[in-house]
Amino acid sequence: MTEFQATALSVAKRVLGGSSIVLAIVYTIGHIFIAILCVRIITGAPLELAAIDALVEPIINGFWFYLLHSTWKRFQN
Repeated sequence: MTEFQATALSVAKRVLGGSSIVLAIVYTIGHIFIAILCVRIITGAPLELAAIDALVEPIINGFWFYLLHSTWKRFQN
């Protein structure tokens, strides 16, 4: 592992920590971009339509992920 990778990993661990909400937000943002790309590639939809479609489902998944992760943490402790 390079020094840059080690530093980036250290920063990511510090920022994310164990916070369910931060992890859910990061997950949701990544999911939105992935969903936009998939909708555009699979359906050929214009960017505006792909963005609208890609916002709804990832946001719902983000809430689900937050509930799942916070529940998981409670059972772990």
